[in-house]
Parts: sequence; structure tokens; C-alpha cells
Amino acid sequence: MAITTCVFDAYGTLFDVAAAARQAAAEPGFGALAEKWPELAGHWRLKQLQYTWLRAVADAHCDFWDVTQDGLDWALEAVGLQGDSALRQRLLDLYWQLQAYPEVPEMLSALKAGGMQTAILSNGSPPMLDGAVQSAGIGDVLDDVLSVESVGVFKPHSSVYDLVQKRFGCARDEVLFVSSNGWDAAGASGYGFVTAWVNRMAEPMDRLPWKPAHVLPDLTTIPQLAGLR
Repeated sequence: MAITTCVFDAYGTLFDVAAAARQAAAEPGFGALAEKWPELAGHWRLKQLQYTWLRAVADAHCDFWDVTQDGLDWALEAVGLQGDSALRQRLLDLYWQLQAYPEVPEMLSALKAGGMQTAILSNGSPPMLDGAVQSAGIGDVLDDVLSVESVGVFKPHSSVYDLVQKRFGCARDEVLFVSSNGWDAAGASGYGFVTAWVNRMAEPMDRLPWKPAHVLPDLTTIPQLAGLR
């Protein structure tokens, strides 16, 4: 069946999750972060994800903003910067203004011009996602922004992927689901979506029962994968 709907994870897929730490490190007053920002960004993202998985299996859901803060606190302690309250606040403020990857606006515009339905499906809370979409200026090329908050559990729970069909009324194999998280792309493959894993860091494939249909270095070729020319 032909692809009619292209759905994207947000953080790490459309929006650069390392941008907050990278930008803060370049600002006056945060010199202690200059050499540590890549390590902090990596710890922050990993803990943020780990806390969503643990909360999902423990049936202890919370707002994604809470796990974002918890992950940052762990990361700051891991790199020895836990006492810098100004740095913590600046990093959190910047997370609401994450930069989109360079190819994102043109890619989404091409999908819309080709008649595709487009959406975000994210662990992020609606206010967080609204901030990121507005900051990146991509709201006009998205039909919807879907958040796990409407079902109360984080990805890769199947009820999250159900949101796409409920919103767009499409069959599972009409959906091209795109994520920078290998486990997310794998989970969506198991659900029945056509999937693309955006493997920007050339990481190994996750050892899971399902695999993404496509592995890409970035989002540039998504319109072609969706069947557009």
C-alpha cells in the first residue's frame, strides 16, 4: 500500500537534543561546560530515555518535562557541575528552543507539496513540543503534533502508535514512521508501520525482535522513501 502519512519522532529526529548544551557552552559565564558539553549532552539524553522506559514498565507515568529535568540533574552530577544552578536553568531554558536539523524545513515542505499528511509523535508534553515547533518555524508544514500525554505512557507502548491511526484514519502500512532512536523505529516496525531509522551517529543496530525497514544518515531522502519524486 502506498505511503500517505509521514510521522516523525521529535527529539533527536527533527530537533537537535545536543543543541542546548552546545549553545550554553559557548555563552559567557559557562566556561566550565566548554570541554564537558558533549559528555553532558550524551548523559542527559541517555538518562532522559532510560527514565521514560523505567516509568513505562513501572506504570509510573509523569510529564516528559520531569524526566528531562531528572536526566539533566544526573548528567550535571556525572560531569561535576551539579552545584551550578545558573547553568542548570540556562540548559533547561534552551531545551524549549532546540534547533531543528538543517534539512528539516525543506524535507517537510517537500512532503506537504507532494500531498503527504505529516505529524510529530513524541514523548514530549504538548507545551514542550509547541515551543520546539514554534522555535524551529515548522508549524505550517505539520498537520498535527501528537503527544503521549493523551494516553499516559511513553513509547514504545503500542497505545502511543495507535494515536496515528486514530488521528489520520490510515492503515498501518500507509505510515512511514521516522525516528533517530533505533529502539523506537524497531518498536514501530513491530507495530506495523514502515520505518526509517535516522542513524546520525552510525551506531550498531539494537538487538530487538524487529528492525527498521530503512537506515539513513539524515532526513534528506525521506520524500523519496515516501514515494515522492
